[in-house]
Amino acid sequence: MNLEKAIRERIIELAKARNVTINKVSTLAGLTHTTLLSFMNNETHNPRIVTLLHICEAFNIELKDFF
Repeated sequence: MNLEKAIRERIIELAKARNVTINKVSTLAGLTHTTLLSFMNNETHNPRIVTLLHICEAFNIELKDFF
């Protein structure tokens, strides 16, 4: 499994555990819907670390706990 796929799967896992949609994650993270959806739909690759930090904030976890 490559890193991109692992990140996508982890976002899905965390969203399901918290019963939120990907759109809600993007709102909580302060990201545009297209930013996160483009990554989740494999249209863009390699999210920036700052994007991952925002996603972690949306889930109230630290980056180390994301991985």
